[in-house]
Amino acid sequence: MTKILPEAPKDCDLCPRLRQFILDQREKEPDWFNGAVPSFGDPDAKLLVIGLAPGMTGANRTGRPFTGDWAGDLLYATLGKFGYTRGTYDRRPDDGLELKGAMITNAVRCVPPQNKPVGAEINQCRPFLKARIDALSDVKVLLCLGKISHDSTVRALGLRLKDHPFGHGSEYDLGGLTLLSSYHCSRYNTNTRRLTEEMFEDVFERAKALIEG
Repeated sequence: MTKILPEAPKDCDLCPRLRQFILDQREKEPDWFNGAVPSFGDPDAKLLVIGLAPGMTGANRTGRPFTGDWAGDLLYATLGKFGYTRGTYDRRPDDGLELKGAMITNAVRCVPPQNKPVGAEINQCRPFLKARIDALSDVKVLLCLGKISHDSTVRALGLRLKDHPFGHGSEYDLGGLTLLSSYHCSRYNTNTRRLTEEMFEDVFERAKALIEG
């Protein structure tokens, strides 16, 4: 049996719709990354932040998770506030920013049309998510951004959704590992005040407390 690696190859073709979408984007924007976006951060991370999928003009353009769009502005500022960054975030993959004690990944590694992966695509990408989690031997907190991320992570861990429903601030002790979740830090959620900066920071504060014991 072939071992699944924590990162999908850039030219991953497991999902035909996503593959074709990326090939179309390469025609339109040949200078963009346009591929399966790898995780970013500290291989000794105690905190793994799990997003939904690369944003069209964010990670799909830059090749680094949550880099180049509003969601990234809020996420990296919050990571910095709680001591998980070194350097300054500047919306570019070459800005010199490093993560310390944290890593960022996505439940789906390729950009989906309208930011909406279908169930089969989420399922197809889940082995990469599971491998990413398994590769982090020191991880203590999985922080999921949004319901799709949460549900896919629950399934990656072999757990039942009915026993671990999503909610902003939901918390599940998995025995040495804690699953935390937040509404996604998208511009839509922040503009509608479904998620405020204070709400987002509260979840990271809880993650920090759990990690520091």
